[in-house]
Amino acid sequence: MGLLGIIVALGFLIWLAYRGWSILLLAPAAALIAAAFSREPLLAHWTQTFMSNAAQFLAQFFPLFLLGALFGKLMDDSGSVKAIARYMTETLGPSRAILAVILAGAAVTYGGVSLFVAFFVLAPMAIELFRAANIPRRLIPAAIALGTSTFTMSALPGTPAIQNAIPMPFFGTTPFAAPGLGIIASAIMLGFGLWWLRREEDKARLKGEGFGGADLGGAGAAAADDEFIRERATAAREFDPAEISHGQHTETLPPIWVAALPLFVVVLVNLLMALIVLPSLDFAFLKEERWGGTSIQAVGGVWSVAIALATATLVLIILNYERLPALRKSMDAGANASVLPALSVASLVGFGAVVAMLPAFAFVRDWVLSIGGGVLVSLTVATNVLAALTGSASGGLTIALDALGGTYMHLAADQGIHPDLLHRVSVIGAGTLDSLPHNGAVVSLLAVCGSTHRESYRDIVVVCILGAMIALAAVIVLGSLFGSF
Repeated sequence: MGLLGIIVALGFLIWLAYRGWSILLLAPAAALIAAAFSREPLLAHWTQTFMSNAAQFLAQFFPLFLLGALFGKLMDDSGSVKAIARYMTETLGPSRAILAVILAGAAVTYGGVSLFVAFFVLAPMAIELFRAANIPRRLIPAAIALGTSTFTMSALPGTPAIQNAIPMPFFGTTPFAAPGLGIIASAIMLGFGLWWLRREEDKARLKGEGFGGADLGGAGAAAADDEFIRERATAAREFDPAEISHGQHTETLPPIWVAALPLFVVVLVNLLMALIVLPSLDFAFLKEERWGGTSIQAVGGVWSVAIALATATLVLIILNYERLPALRKSMDAGANASVLPALSVASLVGFGAVVAMLPAFAFVRDWVLSIGGGVLVSLTVATNVLAALTGSASGGLTIALDALGGTYMHLAADQGIHPDLLHRVSVIGAGTLDSLPHNGAVVSLLAVCGSTHRESYRDIVVVCILGAMIALAAVIVLGSLFGSF
C-alpha cells in the first residue's frame, strides 16, 4: 500500500499541477496522501517533515533566489538585457538570426539574468529577426531555449543558476566543479542544437516555408498576465512572471559595455570568491553549534554566488542610476519575483522529504541504487526521473540529493569518484527530462513566443533533451575514464 500511495500522490501532484493548480497547495496535499497510504502520522509529517525540510531549503538557497531575481529585474528595467540582445542581433544580422538569438540568451543567463526575464526580452527581438530573415517562427522557442536553458543552466563552469548551486552543500563543491567536463558538455549541447536548428532552417527553405503566422507582438504581455502560466512557471524557475511589468523600464538603452559589465562582474567575482578568497580564510568557527555545525565546504559555494550577484547588482545600479527612475519599485518587483518560485520549489522539496521518510521508499531507493552502470548512471537516473516527474530541475535535483546524496557520496568515496564529477553529472542530469511538455518554463516560453506544443515542441525536445542527453553521456564516459577535470 505504501508504494501505491507514492504513485497515487505523484499522479495527483502531476495531474493537477499540469492543470494550473498551485504547488503551494498540491505539494502538502500530495505528501499527506502518500503518508496516509502508509498509515503514517499525517500532522507530524506535515509540520515536522514537510515544513522542516522546506524551511531548510529556503534557509540554504533563498538568498540566491532573492539576489538572482533582483539582478535580473534591474538588468531588464535598465535596458541592459535589451541592449545586449540588440547588439548581438545587429552584429550577426538576419543571415545568422538563429545564432544571434542563441548567443544573446547564453550571454545574459550565464551572467546571472533570470530565465523568464530573458524570455520576455528575447522573444520580441527574435520574432522581428526571424521575420526579417524569413525563418519559420516555429523555431524561435527552440533557439531561445538552447541559449537560455541548456548549457548555461547546467554545464558551463561557474554558472550562477540555482540548479548549479543545489549540489554544493551536499558534495562540498564549488560552482566551478569539473570545469573541463562542463566545457565539453557545453560545446556538445551548443554544437548539436545549432546543427539541428540550421538543418531545420535549410529544410524549410527548400520547401518554401517562410516565417508564417500573424503579428505576435502582444504574446509576451499576455503570457505575463496569464495566471495559469504563472502557476506553472514559478515551480520551474526562479522568477515570477507577474512581476515583469512592474517597476519602470528605461526609454534609453545603455552602451553595450555598460550593459555587459555586470555580467562579467558576476563571473569574475564568483570565480575569485570560490577558488581564491574563501579557501584562503579561516572559517573554523562554523563548526560551532550556533552556526549550525557546518563547514565552509558546505556553504562556500552558495556564498560565492551570493556575493557575486550582490556585487554585480551594486555595479549595475551605479552604472545605470539615471536609467532606473523608479529604483525602489524595480527592486521591490525583483524581490517579490523571488518569493513564489522559492516557496514553490521548497514545497516540492518538502513533498520529496515526506516520501523519502516512508517505509515504502526503501524499495525505490534500492531499485535506483541497483541500476547497472555504477554510481554515475544511478545518479543520472535519479535526477532525470525526479526532474521529469516534478517538472522542475531544481525541485527534482533537491529531492534526489536530499534522499540519496549521502549514499552517493559514500559510494563515490569507495570507488574513488571525485565529488566534482557527482556535482556536474547531477546538474546536467536534472536539466534533461525537466523539459517535458508539462514543464513550466516550456509552457511559458511557448506562450511568450506565441507558439504551441504542436508547432514547436519537437525542436525543443531535440535541442534541450536529446542534446543534453548526448552531452551527459559524454561526461559520464569521460569522467569514468579520466576522472573529474
